[in-house]
Amino acid sequence: MSGRIIAIGDIHGYATALAALLKAIAPGPDDTIVALGDYVDRGPETPAALDMLIALGERCRLVALLGNHDEMLLDLHYGGPGLNAWLDWGGRETLDAYGCDHPRDIPDHHIAFLENCVTYHETERHFFVHASYDPNLPLDWQSPQVLRWASIRNDPPGPHISGKIAIVGHTAQRDGRILDLGHLKCIDTGLYCGGWLTALEVESGYVWQTDVVGNLYKPDASGETL
Repeated sequence: MSGRIIAIGDIHGYATALAALLKAIAPGPDDTIVALGDYVDRGPETPAALDMLIALGERCRLVALLGNHDEMLLDLHYGGPGLNAWLDWGGRETLDAYGCDHPRDIPDHHIAFLENCVTYHETERHFFVHASYDPNLPLDWQSPQVLRWASIRNDPPGPHISGKIAIVGHTAQRDGRILDLGHLKCIDTGLYCGGWLTALEVESGYVWQTDVVGNLYKPDASGETL
């Protein structure tokens, strides 16, 4: 496959950060962007973030994974339970951004985007999931609960039976640094809690990071990256 393969961590409704990141990346038609999910909630710009992702799909190959926050929103849109819990987990900011009172009122084209998100993606050397994985099961046998909800904070999974490197989000790294275990890289670097939105070019290891107002991270004189 020609072009770059670039993963983007949890956006959480911060369109300003996403816009700055995409400007720095400058994706072209040969590039593949793998967005790791959690596009909605917590931040103040969920509608703009989803519009930006929809437009991004016309500039390059976009692979959008479904995150647990995206799953909650879809479930509630179709009448599922758990509204109060979702509101406390960042859903209130989403409704405020849309100017509506319930996920059932979110525009159809944004619901359609989330419905078309995939559970995982894999390439020759890497695989991408929102949250975690069972190292002993093929990707198409994995539990959606593990793929979208499991935290790696206290018990990260070991190397996957495929031998491929896992690229994940979901578990916010509150120090703003990518968690690199060799067989697993977590690029949710805590944008919503004062950290960064991170993009990783998976083959070269090149990293871009922006904060919520779109400031790009600048490595210090030693060349250290986050």
